[in-house]
Amino acid sequence: MGAKLFCWPQSSPGIAMMLRALLLTGLLSWANGQEGQAMLPEEKSKIRDQIVEMFDHAYGSYMKYAYPADELMPLSCRGRVRGLEPNRGDIDDSLGKFSLTLIDTLDTLVVLNKLDEFEDAVRRTLRDVRLDNDVVVSVFETNIRVLGGLLGAHTMADMLRQRGERMQWYRDELLHMAKELGNRLLPAFNTTSGLPYPRVNLRYGVLNPLSRTGTESDTCTACAGTMILEFAALSRLSGEAVFEENARKALDVLWEKRQRGSDLVGTVINIHNGDWVRRDSGVGAGIDSYYEYLMKAYVLLGDNVYLERFNTHYRAIMKYISQPPLLLNVHMHNPTVSVRSWMDSLLAFFPGLQVLRGDLKPAIETHEMLYQVTKQHKFLPEAFTTEFRVHWGQHPLRPEFAESTYYLYKATGDPYYLRVGQSIVEKLNTHARVPCGFAAVQDVRTGAHEDRMDSFFLAEMFKYLYLLFSEKNQLHFDIDDYIFTTEAHLLPVSLSTSQPPCRGNNTEAPTALEEDLFTYSCPSTQTLFPNNPSFAKTIRDSYKYLTGVGRAFHASPVRGIELPLHDHGMEPVEFLRNMGISLTPLSEAGATGTLGEVHKGVYRVKLVAEVTQTTEEEEVEPLLVQLISPPFLGRTVLTAGPAKFGMDLTKQEHGVKGSIVKTSPYTACGPIENAEDLSGHIALALRGDCMFAAKAHRLQEAGAIGVIFIDHREGSNSAETPLFQMVGDGGSTADITIPLVFLFSQEGALLTSALEDHSNVDVLMLPKERRLGKTTDKADKPLGKMNIKFRLAEEGELEDGEARGPTLQFVLEKGEVVLEEEEYKQQGDSCLTPGDDHMPCFYGQTAASPPSHSANDPNTDP
Repeated sequence: MGAKLFCWPQSSPGIAMMLRALLLTGLLSWANGQEGQAMLPEEKSKIRDQIVEMFDHAYGSYMKYAYPADELMPLSCRGRVRGLEPNRGDIDDSLGKFSLTLIDTLDTLVVLNKLDEFEDAVRRTLRDVRLDNDVVVSVFETNIRVLGGLLGAHTMADMLRQRGERMQWYRDELLHMAKELGNRLLPAFNTTSGLPYPRVNLRYGVLNPLSRTGTESDTCTACAGTMILEFAALSRLSGEAVFEENARKALDVLWEKRQRGSDLVGTVINIHNGDWVRRDSGVGAGIDSYYEYLMKAYVLLGDNVYLERFNTHYRAIMKYISQPPLLLNVHMHNPTVSVRSWMDSLLAFFPGLQVLRGDLKPAIETHEMLYQVTKQHKFLPEAFTTEFRVHWGQHPLRPEFAESTYYLYKATGDPYYLRVGQSIVEKLNTHARVPCGFAAVQDVRTGAHEDRMDSFFLAEMFKYLYLLFSEKNQLHFDIDDYIFTTEAHLLPVSLSTSQPPCRGNNTEAPTALEEDLFTYSCPSTQTLFPNNPSFAKTIRDSYKYLTGVGRAFHASPVRGIELPLHDHGMEPVEFLRNMGISLTPLSEAGATGTLGEVHKGVYRVKLVAEVTQTTEEEEVEPLLVQLISPPFLGRTVLTAGPAKFGMDLTKQEHGVKGSIVKTSPYTACGPIENAEDLSGHIALALRGDCMFAAKAHRLQEAGAIGVIFIDHREGSNSAETPLFQMVGDGGSTADITIPLVFLFSQEGALLTSALEDHSNVDVLMLPKERRLGKTTDKADKPLGKMNIKFRLAEEGELEDGEARGPTLQFVLEKGEVVLEEEEYKQQGDSCLTPGDDHMPCFYGQTAASPPSHSANDPNTDP
């Protein structure tokens, strides 16, 4: 937002392919000469017009096909109405039958200078939207999207009215709606600790017998700590302090419950006693906007307490979590221990927050890392590993990367970030645009779409992209007079002076242990880059080829070999580790002499003496759910994923047989209401809302003899998505003795449909190789053998310039590959109709499919 924005007050298939892969020793050559070139005003204007056209396509599609529904289903070209579409679990908690996308988009219309459309949309909101629906919604999502949307729209309407140009009829109706919604959210704060319940019924509150909520005991840190901007703005605009007081109290509790030794907070907390439920700490999902709102609460409200708390947390983040360019998750009580090897896409907001604080160097580093990941995968995967491989493949059109790109451009003026923004625009149009809007990407590896267009796409993405390519004089108002909420709604910074602070907010602030250049002062580009406008480039260049994409070809000083293992879902290094071989990257080998440029994926063996036993956990063995009652008679077979706890089906000779019963509630995250029906049967439960282990405990206690979990992500299937193993919640799962399997949503839909069509459906849960009616088939044989020899090269045997010292070489001789061509013949479609005999019908992976490794999260259910 220019200078004022970050200034604050002073206070794997086929033999041929396999053989060809063995010959690949080079790296991909990429042309990227345009990056960093200045962008002419005409080009910026052209891209800005393109962004407006994209917005018109998305917003117009919502209004044409979906309104007044909450969201657009862009593949179906219809609206998503809660209760009329398959339940997606906690994702649907943002839907309250209050025209979510319309409200979330209101102030975007003003930013894009669509004032006629804005006035029409406000009239529609006042005429059509009701806030008293008997619906259970997420307190967090409703606050940032709906309350924030109403306040942002009121701010814009009031600004236009005061100018005398438009909205002369407006009498603060949006503010009155915001106040009504605020009062409907307040019951969530009725807890012992002051931390809010995660859900509330818009009509009946929390504790009312008709509310269908109030049994939850946990909430995420961000869920409780992302209320202060909207609630404080509502208090100061309405004159009623109760909103700001409750939001401030929740922040006070989180602050008091921080780990005093590390100054970090966990991810999930008990709302009644304040005990931490999940102690992993990072800056991504579950915590992200808590940190954001401490910083922005200071900017919006002018209260030093929030800045002091942010600075304390920020020092801890930079000490333990930030390992440039990575942002890792650590244990809050032992922050030197990393708790996972992957990062989630929500942390992409953090470089933008660092810009607000003025700490540009780490912001540039992390943003460049994220940009390299988008180059490799087109979009940021929902989660990716520290080696930049896909962990979760979804991309729901999240705007956080665009947000940070905008902040960095405004802070540096570097045209490089315009090129980054241009790449975002092009990828959205190429890979996400569909006839009825823009569709989320179900898996960045396949490009498959998902039938969803979340409201935040219109609320945030188009704001940041449009502002990135706009000059201040091209906007209808001064953007520097406002601050963005986490949903990119605009609140006036004048609230810090026009209204008094919340009563009793002078909580004791810690004394800063160490202060840096930006603890209190406004950052200056002259201080950051003294007479050196290319300083940001020198920082970026260190990470330009981080993922290997875009690197120009250079002969490697070490001869390499690429193993043809990608079709099996394994990476070469993982394959070698499974063989008991430990490798050291050249960059860490510490060899004497010059090795030249270090290439991604090139290793030397410094010490090969560690041989480990391969654990079965590293390979996901698929299970089956076989429908055995009439009319199926074993011909319908569904591919299922296993769990790392509960009964081991691979050790059960005949599997587990039972009739299936749908759980109530379907997510099994509250007291089981149909325990009598479940007793002695196999339970069907929907993924989402709570952990797999918690569901399993409840259903086992209800008498279920097994559980089949069904994915809540619409359209997911085992043919396109790798299987994964469900794991526990960190607590003991030794007492869970029933079998547990997981079905993706398409396979699950076949099972639930069968249950709807037939009064009784018996299934058999068993390992794939023991399926009922199985016949010996070549598809069950291994694909062949490959012999790889290893030998230790003598010192001096290598060519000049190569690594010195004993080096392990990989030797693959021509006669060492044993091919059994007939076993590689493509299998025909083995799916028969119910009237056919012999082969069963497989849904998901075919009988010849290898076990897959997961891109899903095995740790948490949601």
